[in-house]
Amino acid sequence: MGGGAWATACAQVLADSGHNVLLWARNEAVVKDINENNKNSKFHPGVKLSSRITATTSAKDALENKELVFFALPAQSLRENLEAWKGFVSSTAIFVSLIKGIENSTRMRISEVIADVFKCSENRVAVVSGPNLAGEIIHRQPTATTIACTDEDVAADVANAMATNYFRAFWTTDVVGTELAGAIKNIVAIANGIAVGLGLGENTQSALITRGLAEMTRLGVALGAKTETFLGLAGIGDLIATSQSPLSRNRTFGEALGHGATIDEAQLKAHGTVEGAKSLAPLLAIAAKYDLDMPIAAQVLRVIRDGDDAHDVMSALLDQPITAEHE
Repeated sequence: MGGGAWATACAQVLADSGHNVLLWARNEAVVKDINENNKNSKFHPGVKLSSRITATTSAKDALENKELVFFALPAQSLRENLEAWKGFVSSTAIFVSLIKGIENSTRMRISEVIADVFKCSENRVAVVSGPNLAGEIIHRQPTATTIACTDEDVAADVANAMATNYFRAFWTTDVVGTELAGAIKNIVAIANGIAVGLGLGENTQSALITRGLAEMTRLGVALGAKTETFLGLAGIGDLIATSQSPLSRNRTFGEALGHGATIDEAQLKAHGTVEGAKSLAPLLAIAAKYDLDMPIAAQVLRVIRDGDDAHDVMSALLDQPITAEHE
């Protein structure tokens, strides 16, 4: 469910794994391009898609009688779409979130939003998170990812459904850690992009990524996640890819801000939804509830919400109390 870059790349993975895939998109031109040309030229120009992929603008056709449904939509518009679609879904379907964010209005993780709207048990909802840049996956460049579900059999089934010779999935039951890692790494990627835009080097970037990992882990453990999740593909793996790659929307958005662009200008340069910017406020609210400090996220919010100068924000990150590293 979704016609963007990541939805199309995931559809290609599933098709290469041997499945017939029906992709729903709102954009009629995207649907026509897929059905007539085996292409999604809007998001992956020049790439030939598998003939196993067909597309539709009908959510009813896409969802009815389907046993495995993937969602690749912006986090903040997901609930509205799910409410419109809930009459179409099978009572036994497994739902898989490809979305990395937090719902702003409720502070819910995406798996919680899906379960809330569809009134289904948590063991019918899985999440995907890892170093999964769509622009590389669509060209079948090797990568790996984490599939999380509270039911390990469901997690393993989804992992097997996505297995190809270039896309390797590993499963876990730590849904909380997997989702929080996917949401917070976007914020760290924005911070790292700001550093790049300011002309700062590898030392600064390495420090930001490492301290960002510490922020992710602190919040995750407080909410019941496993420490090792943040040291795996959904944590440090995705954090490195999203923070360092020019293909990352969040990194691109931050870099534009570092160059002095306005929020609107930076959004245009990112060419799509910047989930990190949307998830900042709810994640910081959750951290405040547990009395946890997230200095990188707090400083990024100063730039995005308050319009503070990126130079001042980067200086503020270094002006932190001196403490033991792992406290």
